[in-house]
Amino acid sequence: MYRTIAVIGAGPGGLTLARVLQAHGIAATLYESETSATTRAQGGLLDIHEETGQIALRAAGLYDEFLTLVRPGEDAKRVVDHRGTILLDVPADPGSARPEVDRGKLRRMLIDSLAPGTIRWGHKLASVRHRPEGGYELTFSDGSATRADIVIGADGAWSKVRPLLTPARPAYSGTCFVEIALAPDGRNNRARVAAIGSGTLMAVAPGKGVIAHRYADGHVRGYVALNKPEDWMRSIDFSDPSAGLRRIADEFDGWSPLLTAFVTESDAEPWLRPIHALPAGLAWDRVPGVTLVGDAAHLMSPFAGEGANLAMYDGADLARELVQQPDTEAAFTAYEERLFPRSGDAAGRSARNLEVFFGAEAPRSVAALFDRSHHAGRPNDRGAH
Repeated sequence: MYRTIAVIGAGPGGLTLARVLQAHGIAATLYESETSATTRAQGGLLDIHEETGQIALRAAGLYDEFLTLVRPGEDAKRVVDHRGTILLDVPADPGSARPEVDRGKLRRMLIDSLAPGTIRWGHKLASVRHRPEGGYELTFSDGSATRADIVIGADGAWSKVRPLLTPARPAYSGTCFVEIALAPDGRNNRARVAAIGSGTLMAVAPGKGVIAHRYADGHVRGYVALNKPEDWMRSIDFSDPSAGLRRIADEFDGWSPLLTAFVTESDAEPWLRPIHALPAGLAWDRVPGVTLVGDAAHLMSPFAGEGANLAMYDGADLARELVQQPDTEAAFTAYEERLFPRSGDAAGRSARNLEVFFGAEAPRSVAALFDRSHHAGRPNDRGAH
Protein backbone atom coordinates (compact mmCIF):
# COMPACT_ATOMS: atom_id res chain seq x y z
CA MET A 1 0.00 0.00 0.00
CA TYR A 2 1.31 3.49 -0.85
CA ARG A 3 2.26 5.47 2.24
CA THR A 4 2.78 9.21 2.28
CA ILE A 5 5.93 10.06 4.21
CA ALA A 6 6.54 13.52 5.66
CA VAL A 7 10.05 14.28 6.93
CA ILE A 8 10.25 17.44 9.03
CA GLY A 9 13.62 19.14 8.60
CA ALA A 10 16.21 19.22 5.81
CA GLY A 11 19.30 18.73 7.96
CA PRO A 12 21.77 15.85 7.45
CA GLY A 13 19.45 13.25 8.99
CA GLY A 14 16.34 14.15 7.02
CA LEU A 15 18.26 14.55 3.77
CA THR A 16 20.03 11.20 4.11
CA LEU A 17 16.75 9.47 4.95
CA ALA A 18 15.01 10.90 1.88
CA ARG A 19 17.98 10.11 -0.38
CA VAL A 20 18.14 6.43 0.64
CA LEU A 21 14.37 6.05 0.29
CA GLN A 22 14.43 7.61 -3.19
CA ALA A 23 17.29 5.34 -4.23
CA HIS A 24 14.90 2.45 -3.55
CA GLY A 25 11.93 4.01 -5.30
CA ILE A 26 10.14 5.31 -2.19
CA ALA A 27 9.02 8.93 -2.22
CA ALA A 28 9.22 11.21 0.80
CA THR A 29 8.57 14.93 1.14
CA LEU A 30 10.81 17.09 3.31
CA TYR A 31 9.33 20.18 4.96
CA GLU A 32 11.98 22.75 5.89
CA SER A 33 11.50 26.03 7.76
CA GLU A 34 14.34 27.80 5.92
CA THR A 35 13.25 29.53 2.73
CA SER A 36 16.12 28.15 0.61
CA ALA A 37 19.32 26.15 0.78
CA THR A 38 21.30 29.39 1.13
CA THR A 39 19.22 31.11 3.83
CA ARG A 40 21.98 30.80 6.42
CA ALA A 41 25.60 29.75 6.70
CA GLN A 42 26.02 26.12 7.73
CA GLY A 43 28.96 26.44 10.10
CA GLY A 44 32.47 25.00 9.91
CA LEU A 45 33.97 21.60 9.26
CA LEU A 46 32.75 18.13 10.17
CA ASP A 47 34.85 15.02 10.64
CA ILE A 48 32.88 12.20 9.03
CA HIS A 49 33.26 8.99 11.00
CA GLU A 50 34.04 5.67 9.36
CA GLU A 51 31.61 3.76 11.60
CA THR A 52 28.59 6.10 11.25
CA GLY A 53 28.60 8.97 8.75
CA GLN A 54 30.58 7.14 6.08
CA ILE A 55 28.31 4.09 6.33
CA ALA A 56 25.32 6.38 5.77
CA LEU A 57 26.92 8.01 2.73
CA ARG A 58 27.68 4.60 1.23
CA ALA A 59 24.04 3.60 1.75
CA ALA A 60 23.00 6.81 0.00
CA GLY A 61 25.28 6.05 -2.96
CA LEU A 62 27.23 9.26 -2.32
CA TYR A 63 30.50 8.00 -0.86
CA ASP A 64 32.64 8.64 -3.95
CA GLU A 65 31.23 12.15 -4.30
CA PHE A 66 31.87 12.73 -0.59
CA LEU A 67 35.56 11.89 -1.12
CA THR A 68 35.86 14.83 -3.52
CA LEU A 69 34.82 17.16 -0.66
CA VAL A 70 37.45 15.94 1.81
CA ARG A 71 39.88 18.61 3.04
CA PRO A 72 43.20 16.83 3.69
CA GLY A 73 45.63 18.26 6.19
CA GLU A 74 43.08 20.11 8.32
CA ASP A 75 42.68 17.54 11.11
CA ALA A 76 45.81 18.66 13.00
CA LYS A 77 45.19 19.53 16.66
CA ARG A 78 47.04 21.77 19.08
CA VAL A 79 46.25 22.04 22.80
CA VAL A 80 47.58 25.03 24.76
CA ASP A 81 47.13 26.49 28.22
CA HIS A 82 45.91 30.02 28.97
CA ARG A 83 49.42 31.42 28.46
CA GLY A 84 49.64 29.86 25.00
CA THR A 85 52.13 27.19 26.08
CA ILE A 86 51.79 24.18 23.77
CA LEU A 87 50.88 21.01 25.68
CA LEU A 88 50.17 18.79 22.68
CA ASP A 89 50.71 19.24 18.93
CA VAL A 90 49.27 16.44 16.77
CA PRO A 91 50.03 16.72 13.04
CA ALA A 92 47.48 16.06 10.32
CA ASP A 93 46.90 12.43 9.37
CA PRO A 94 46.68 12.01 5.57
CA GLY A 95 45.05 8.59 6.06
CA SER A 96 42.55 9.66 8.70
CA ALA A 97 39.50 7.42 9.07
CA ARG A 98 37.54 10.56 9.97
CA PRO A 99 38.30 13.08 7.21
CA GLU A 100 37.17 16.70 7.40
CA VAL A 101 34.58 18.20 5.06
CA ASP A 102 32.87 21.56 4.88
CA ARG A 103 29.44 21.28 6.50
CA GLY A 104 27.76 23.49 3.89
CA LYS A 105 29.20 21.54 0.95
CA LEU A 106 28.13 18.24 2.48
CA ARG A 107 24.59 19.54 2.87
CA ARG A 108 24.57 20.85 -0.70
CA MET A 109 25.67 17.43 -1.95
CA LEU A 110 22.77 15.78 -0.13
CA ILE A 111 20.26 18.37 -1.37
CA ASP A 112 21.42 18.04 -4.97
CA SER A 113 21.07 14.24 -4.79
CA LEU A 114 17.28 14.50 -4.31
CA ALA A 115 14.64 14.66 -7.01
CA PRO A 116 13.41 18.20 -7.77
CA GLY A 117 10.52 19.22 -5.54
CA THR A 118 11.40 16.81 -2.74
CA ILE A 119 12.07 19.69 -0.32
CA ARG A 120 9.30 22.17 0.44
CA TRP A 121 11.24 25.23 1.52
CA GLY A 122 9.65 27.85 3.77
CA HIS A 123 7.44 25.29 5.54
CA LYS A 124 7.93 25.80 9.27
CA LEU A 125 5.91 23.25 11.19
CA ALA A 126 3.51 24.89 13.63
CA SER A 127 1.67 21.80 14.85
CA VAL A 128 1.16 18.12 14.16
CA ARG A 129 -1.76 16.04 15.39
CA HIS A 130 -2.89 12.46 15.06
CA ARG A 131 -6.07 12.04 13.03
CA PRO A 132 -8.67 9.64 14.55
CA GLU A 133 -9.05 7.92 11.20
CA GLY A 134 -5.26 7.40 10.96
CA GLY A 135 -2.20 9.36 9.89
CA TYR A 136 -1.30 12.91 10.86
CA GLU A 137 -2.30 16.43 10.00
CA LEU A 138 0.55 18.93 9.68
CA THR A 139 -0.06 22.66 9.94
CA PHE A 140 2.60 25.19 8.97
CA SER A 141 3.23 28.73 10.17
CA ASP A 142 2.01 30.21 6.86
CA GLY A 143 -1.41 28.64 7.48
CA SER A 144 -1.04 25.81 4.96
CA ALA A 145 -1.64 22.20 5.96
CA THR A 146 -1.12 18.67 4.67
CA ARG A 147 -1.67 15.07 5.72
CA ALA A 148 0.73 12.16 5.91
CA ASP A 149 0.57 8.51 6.89
CA ILE A 150 4.08 8.61 8.37
CA VAL A 151 5.80 11.55 10.10
CA ILE A 152 9.51 11.52 10.84
CA GLY A 153 10.89 14.31 13.00
CA ALA A 154 14.31 15.43 11.76
CA ASP A 155 13.65 18.91 13.10
CA GLY A 156 16.45 19.31 15.59
CA ALA A 157 16.74 20.49 19.17
CA TRP A 158 13.31 22.06 19.53
CA SER A 159 11.45 19.44 17.53
CA LYS A 160 7.71 19.94 17.06
CA VAL A 161 7.36 16.21 16.39
CA ARG A 162 9.07 14.98 19.59
CA PRO A 163 6.10 15.76 21.91
CA LEU A 164 4.08 13.08 20.08
CA LEU A 165 6.50 10.56 21.57
CA THR A 166 7.92 11.97 24.80
CA PRO A 167 7.59 15.02 27.08
CA ALA A 168 11.39 15.25 27.33
CA ARG A 169 12.85 18.66 26.51
CA PRO A 170 16.47 19.81 26.08
CA ALA A 171 18.13 21.19 29.22
CA TYR A 172 20.90 23.79 29.34
CA SER A 173 24.25 22.06 29.82
CA GLY A 174 25.85 24.99 31.65
CA THR A 175 28.13 25.83 28.69
CA CYS A 176 27.54 28.52 26.08
CA PHE A 177 29.36 29.38 22.85
CA VAL A 178 30.06 32.66 21.08
CA GLU A 179 31.14 32.39 17.42
CA ILE A 180 34.45 34.00 16.42
CA ALA A 181 36.22 34.49 13.08
CA LEU A 182 39.29 36.21 11.63
CA ALA A 183 39.96 37.09 8.01
CA PRO A 184 43.47 36.24 6.77
CA ASP A 185 44.06 39.82 5.62
CA GLY A 186 42.99 41.42 8.90
CA ARG A 187 45.44 43.64 10.72
CA ASN A 188 47.99 41.84 12.89
CA ASN A 189 46.33 38.49 12.16
CA ARG A 190 49.44 36.69 10.95
CA ALA A 191 50.72 35.84 14.43
CA ARG A 192 47.25 34.80 15.61
CA VAL A 193 46.73 32.49 12.66
CA ALA A 194 50.21 31.02 13.12
CA ALA A 195 49.39 30.27 16.78
CA ILE A 196 46.67 27.86 15.64
CA GLY A 197 48.98 25.55 13.75
CA SER A 198 47.62 23.86 10.62
CA GLY A 199 44.28 22.64 12.01
CA THR A 200 42.41 23.24 15.25
CA LEU A 201 43.65 25.15 18.30
CA MET A 202 42.15 24.28 21.70
CA ALA A 203 43.05 26.80 24.39
CA VAL A 204 41.12 25.65 27.46
CA ALA A 205 40.98 26.09 31.19
CA PRO A 206 38.41 25.21 33.86
CA GLY A 207 35.11 26.73 32.80
CA LYS A 208 36.27 28.42 29.62
CA GLY A 209 38.08 28.04 26.32
CA VAL A 210 38.91 29.43 22.89
CA ILE A 211 38.68 26.89 20.09
CA ALA A 212 39.63 28.00 16.58
CA HIS A 213 40.15 26.26 13.24
CA ARG A 214 42.49 27.44 10.51
CA TYR A 215 41.22 26.81 6.99
CA ALA A 216 43.51 26.22 4.01
CA ASP A 217 42.75 29.70 2.64
CA GLY A 218 43.88 31.32 5.90
CA HIS A 219 40.45 32.12 7.32
CA VAL A 220 39.85 31.30 10.97
CA ARG A 221 36.54 30.25 12.47
CA GLY A 222 35.69 28.95 15.90
CA TYR A 223 34.05 29.86 19.15
CA VAL A 224 34.56 30.98 22.70
CA ALA A 225 33.15 28.62 25.32
CA LEU A 226 32.13 29.67 28.83
CA ASN A 227 30.50 27.83 31.70
CA LYS A 228 27.92 30.38 32.83
CA PRO A 229 24.39 30.39 34.27
CA GLU A 230 21.47 31.30 32.05
CA ASP A 231 20.86 34.66 33.78
CA TRP A 232 24.45 35.69 32.95
CA MET A 233 23.82 34.91 29.29
CA ARG A 234 20.73 37.12 29.30
CA SER A 235 22.86 40.00 30.57
CA ILE A 236 25.12 40.04 27.48
CA ASP A 237 24.12 42.70 24.95
CA PHE A 238 25.52 42.37 21.44
CA SER A 239 23.66 45.39 20.05
CA ASP A 240 27.15 46.96 20.15
CA PRO A 241 29.22 43.97 18.95
CA SER A 242 32.58 45.41 20.04
CA ALA A 243 31.32 46.12 23.56
CA GLY A 244 29.74 42.66 23.78
CA LEU A 245 32.97 40.98 22.71
CA ARG A 246 34.97 43.03 25.22
CA ARG A 247 32.58 41.79 27.91
CA ILE A 248 33.29 38.22 26.81
CA ALA A 249 37.04 38.91 26.69
CA ASP A 250 36.92 40.17 30.30
CA GLU A 251 36.22 36.57 31.30
CA PHE A 252 39.70 35.70 30.01
CA ASP A 253 41.63 38.14 32.20
CA GLY A 254 45.21 36.94 32.60
CA TRP A 255 45.24 34.97 29.34
CA SER A 256 47.81 35.54 26.62
CA PRO A 257 46.89 38.59 24.49
CA LEU A 258 47.46 36.36 21.44
CA LEU A 259 44.52 34.24 22.60
CA THR A 260 42.19 37.00 23.77
CA ALA A 261 42.68 38.72 20.41
CA PHE A 262 40.65 35.90 18.84
CA VAL A 263 37.75 37.40 20.79
CA THR A 264 38.37 41.14 20.70
CA GLU A 265 39.37 41.20 17.03
CA SER A 266 36.74 38.76 15.79
CA ASP A 267 34.91 39.90 12.67
CA ALA A 268 32.07 37.36 12.99
CA GLU A 269 28.64 38.61 13.90
CA PRO A 270 28.58 37.65 17.59
CA TRP A 271 25.72 35.61 18.93
CA LEU A 272 25.40 33.61 22.11
CA ARG A 273 24.52 29.94 21.71
CA PRO A 274 23.71 28.02 24.88
CA ILE A 275 24.47 24.31 24.53
CA HIS A 276 21.47 22.15 25.36
CA ALA A 277 21.12 18.38 25.61
CA LEU A 278 18.37 15.81 25.93
CA PRO A 279 18.70 13.24 28.74
CA ALA A 280 21.30 10.62 27.87
CA GLY A 281 19.62 7.32 27.06
CA LEU A 282 16.29 8.92 26.12
CA ALA A 283 13.75 6.36 24.87
CA TRP A 284 10.01 6.31 24.28
CA ASP A 285 7.18 3.87 23.79
CA ARG A 286 6.13 3.05 20.24
CA VAL A 287 3.58 5.50 18.81
CA PRO A 288 2.07 4.43 15.46
CA GLY A 289 3.38 6.20 12.37
CA VAL A 290 5.93 8.53 13.94
CA THR A 291 9.59 8.48 14.98
CA LEU A 292 12.66 10.75 15.22
CA VAL A 293 16.17 11.00 13.77
CA GLY A 294 19.19 13.14 14.65
CA ASP A 295 19.08 15.91 17.25
CA ALA A 296 15.31 15.54 17.56
CA ALA A 297 15.99 12.09 19.03
CA HIS A 298 19.28 12.58 20.89
CA LEU A 299 20.45 16.19 21.15
CA MET A 300 23.84 16.33 22.87
CA SER A 301 26.79 18.68 23.23
CA PRO A 302 29.26 18.66 20.31
CA PHE A 303 32.02 17.13 22.42
CA ALA A 304 31.70 13.62 21.06
CA GLY A 305 31.72 14.88 17.46
CA GLU A 306 28.70 12.68 16.76
CA GLY A 307 25.77 15.01 15.99
CA ALA A 308 25.79 15.08 12.18
CA ASN A 309 27.31 11.60 11.93
CA LEU A 310 24.59 10.01 14.03
CA ALA A 311 21.89 12.00 12.23
CA MET A 312 22.99 10.63 8.85
CA TYR A 313 23.36 7.13 10.25
CA ASP A 314 19.88 7.34 11.79
CA GLY A 315 18.44 8.45 8.46
CA ALA A 316 20.08 5.63 6.52
CA ASP A 317 19.20 3.03 9.16
CA LEU A 318 15.53 4.04 9.29
CA ALA A 319 15.31 4.17 5.48
CA ARG A 320 16.73 0.65 5.26
CA GLU A 321 14.04 -0.66 7.60
CA LEU A 322 11.26 1.09 5.69
CA VAL A 323 12.59 -0.38 2.43
CA GLN A 324 12.88 -3.91 3.80
CA GLN A 325 9.79 -4.03 6.02
CA PRO A 326 6.30 -3.86 4.50
CA ASP A 327 4.99 -3.28 8.04
CA THR A 328 5.79 0.30 9.10
CA GLU A 329 5.46 -0.44 12.80
CA ALA A 330 7.84 -3.39 12.57
CA ALA A 331 10.29 -1.13 10.74
CA PHE A 332 10.05 1.62 13.35
CA THR A 333 10.40 -0.88 16.20
CA ALA A 334 13.54 -2.45 14.72
CA TYR A 335 15.03 1.00 14.07
CA GLU A 336 14.33 2.29 17.58
CA GLU A 337 15.75 -0.86 19.20
CA ARG A 338 19.12 0.09 17.69
CA LEU A 339 18.68 3.86 17.99
CA PHE A 340 18.27 3.99 21.77
CA PRO A 341 21.49 2.21 22.83
CA ARG A 342 23.72 3.85 20.21
CA SER A 343 22.48 7.36 20.97
CA GLY A 344 22.65 6.72 24.72
CA ASP A 345 26.29 5.68 24.42
CA ALA A 346 27.19 8.75 22.35
CA ALA A 347 25.31 11.10 24.69
CA GLY A 348 27.16 9.67 27.66
CA ARG A 349 30.54 10.22 25.99
CA SER A 350 29.51 13.74 25.01
CA ALA A 351 28.64 14.63 28.61
CA ARG A 352 31.90 13.16 29.89
CA ASN A 353 33.96 15.00 27.29
CA LEU A 354 32.30 18.29 28.16
CA GLU A 355 33.77 17.83 31.64
CA VAL A 356 37.15 16.87 30.14
CA PHE A 357 37.25 20.11 28.16
CA PHE A 358 36.11 22.57 30.81
CA GLY A 359 36.37 20.73 34.12
CA ALA A 360 38.89 21.17 36.92
CA GLU A 361 41.67 19.23 35.13
CA ALA A 362 41.62 21.28 31.91
CA PRO A 363 43.74 21.80 29.84
CA ARG A 364 45.87 18.76 30.71
CA SER A 365 42.80 16.54 30.55
CA VAL A 366 42.25 17.65 26.94
CA ALA A 367 45.89 17.05 26.02
CA ALA A 368 45.68 13.58 27.54
CA LEU A 369 42.47 12.79 25.62
CA PHE A 370 44.00 13.60 22.24
CA ASP A 371 47.36 12.07 23.13
CA ARG A 372 45.62 8.75 23.84
CA SER A 373 43.68 9.02 20.59
CA HIS A 374 46.80 9.84 18.60
CA HIS A 375 48.80 6.91 19.96
CA ALA A 376 45.85 4.57 19.48
CA GLY A 377 46.25 5.22 15.77
CA ARG A 378 42.85 6.74 15.09
CA PRO A 379 40.95 9.91 15.99
CA ASN A 380 38.63 9.74 18.95
CA ASP A 381 36.17 12.06 20.64
CA ARG A 382 36.64 15.69 19.82
CA GLY A 383 35.13 19.10 20.19
CA ALA A 384 33.06 20.73 17.47
CA HIS A 385 34.56 23.25 15.07
